Amino acid sequence: MPRPPASSAAQPSGSVQPALASAAPAAVPKPLLLSLDWLAAFSRGEITDPAEFIGAHPFERDGQIGVRFAVWAPHARRVSVVGDFNQWDGNRNVLDWQGYGVWATEVMGLKPGTLYKYELIGPDGHMQPLKADPYAFAAEMRPATASKVAGPVRYRFEDAAWMESRRGKHGQNAPICIYEMHLGSWRRSKERSGSFLSYEEIGDLLVPYLTDLGFTHVQFMPVSEFPFDGSWGYQPTGMYAPTSRFGTPEQFARLVDRLHQAGIGVLLDFVPAHFPVDGHGLGKFDGSPAYEHWDMRRGFHPDWNTLIYDFGRPEVQSFLIGSARYWLDRLHIDGLRVDAVSSMLYLDYSRKHGEWEANIYGGNTNLEAVNLIKRMNETVYSVDDGLMMVAEESTAWQGVSKPTYLGGLGFGYKWNMGWMHDTLEYMKRDPIHRCHHHGEMTFGLVYAWSENFILALSHDEVVHGKGSLLAKMPGDTWQRFANLRAYYAFMWAHPGKKLIFMGAEFAQWNEWNHDASLDWHLLSEDGHAGVQRLIKSLNLGYRYTPALYEQDCVPEGFSWVQGDVAAISVYAFLRWDHARKQPLLSISNFTPVPRANYRVGVPFAGNWNIVLNTDARTFGGESAAKAVSVRAEAVPFNDQPYSVVLDLPALAGLWLTRG
Repeated sequence: MPRPPASSAAQPSGSVQPALASAAPAAVPKPLLLSLDWLAAFSRGEITDPAEFIGAHPFERDGQIGVRFAVWAPHARRVSVVGDFNQWDGNRNVLDWQGYGVWATEVMGLKPGTLYKYELIGPDGHMQPLKADPYAFAAEMRPATASKVAGPVRYRFEDAAWMESRRGKHGQNAPICIYEMHLGSWRRSKERSGSFLSYEEIGDLLVPYLTDLGFTHVQFMPVSEFPFDGSWGYQPTGMYAPTSRFGTPEQFARLVDRLHQAGIGVLLDFVPAHFPVDGHGLGKFDGSPAYEHWDMRRGFHPDWNTLIYDFGRPEVQSFLIGSARYWLDRLHIDGLRVDAVSSMLYLDYSRKHGEWEANIYGGNTNLEAVNLIKRMNETVYSVDDGLMMVAEESTAWQGVSKPTYLGGLGFGYKWNMGWMHDTLEYMKRDPIHRCHHHGEMTFGLVYAWSENFILALSHDEVVHGKGSLLAKMPGDTWQRFANLRAYYAFMWAHPGKKLIFMGAEFAQWNEWNHDASLDWHLLSEDGHAGVQRLIKSLNLGYRYTPALYEQDCVPEGFSWVQGDVAAISVYAFLRWDHARKQPLLSISNFTPVPRANYRVGVPFAGNWNIVLNTDARTFGGESAAKAVSVRAEAVPFNDQPYSVVLDLPALAGLWLTRG
């Protein structure tokens, strides 16, 4: 049915746009398939679960099956649903105008699995490229681009125990160590010539692997449907659809369920910052900018050749917030790591003078994006305050992880990009030069409690010629391994939750290649197997030592013992539990010179046990003893009332606790 003349109930809302061509004359209206009250609320951005009505929804009525199609296309003159069921003929199943930019129809006889797209005639009367459904719950395997009738996931989860307990697993006083992974390259199938594993096959291997290594959470790089493997999922076209590369949405849900039943939380990369320009995607969806901002100074990203959402448009806000809720509500995801937040916050991000326009106050803040981020976080936490919202934000924006009612953006955590950059720069240096850059390891403690931080050694640090973490380390092979082990011990003792990218747990030599499996064969070599055993020990020691996590986000949980011994590149600090009775002492020697009879101050008398030594032979080092005790002497040192004397191995980290 042709679109009726524009009226007050049908005008697109949101950002002011150039005038559009007038619509065709109205035909005799049919009964609405969607409530006018709901449509009006959607147009105001008040609907945070729009996929309940928009998209393709199978139904059964009076013994007959069918699918109701609904799509938001505010500028279109005509919208049709096409597929094999009607020979891709746009004249056969034309959607009816519902008002407020939404079109809908019912097609009888269709069932789940049916492939479809939308054919749209734009405001200028021209036919658009066939479009995938923005609200599709499933899609066919790339390079094909059709949507697939699926309906919302109805998987029957068996993770009630996890869901009831997860609030306590995500708080600032909880141990959180995250394994970041790319589903397509973690492992590949040997039997199928290196093709992808399925969600089911991944679960068979991943659940026992993470359980054995002691990770509390896994974070998947984006699984929202995307057309190009090389984007790693960061240019999605299906914000409500788990990618078909590895199976069905229900099989993805089962993977999440299995991880939960094993006590492992599941985080997901979420990409609301931009979307690709592929013809079947959201760009000029109905012949004019609808999802993207109409002003390309705000609607196009020059770095990534992508389009930027119109963050101020209410229907777009509903689309993005609804997508976040879909993954969290329907698929039981425990939290979202929101990608590229900095690119959303600043109007001049990656733009030169004259390439951006100031906001109404003359500043460079994208006020609409800030509002969207706050609304998204408020919505998520109001539905379930046991979830995690994490920001990848690389600037000094204040209050990223502070509640919105305190003026913050409302995230629960923020990746500490500054700590990552500074400490990796230090570790890449030849040890002889480290004494001149001592502050690169200490500067993170200046601002460590300004946000709720996650220390992230992510995929971004091992691609594009940067090399693997092991390859970044200086020295010969033994020194490279020793440097990396010492760095890991420093990181796990440092305030902040932990995240490493797959392959780092066994010190892969090569940088990450998304087209191939990790180099699992390296585990047959002692050095790599030793690093993996170290990661397991770090995770377990971290999880069972309250001093390492109970006061992560407050300064009371940390105190320097030796933070200024730059000449010999040694660092020593205490981590404190709430009760301040069972601290952990971390000592790091970042030179290849062993320090015999080294004195370090401690706060309590008695025995102090060396519970971790990265130079232990089991980890690939040279120290024979797995653990020893030293007794504190009544010799004040480092502003502490007592001190211990021990041998500090070269390029090593030690953890000590009270005996």
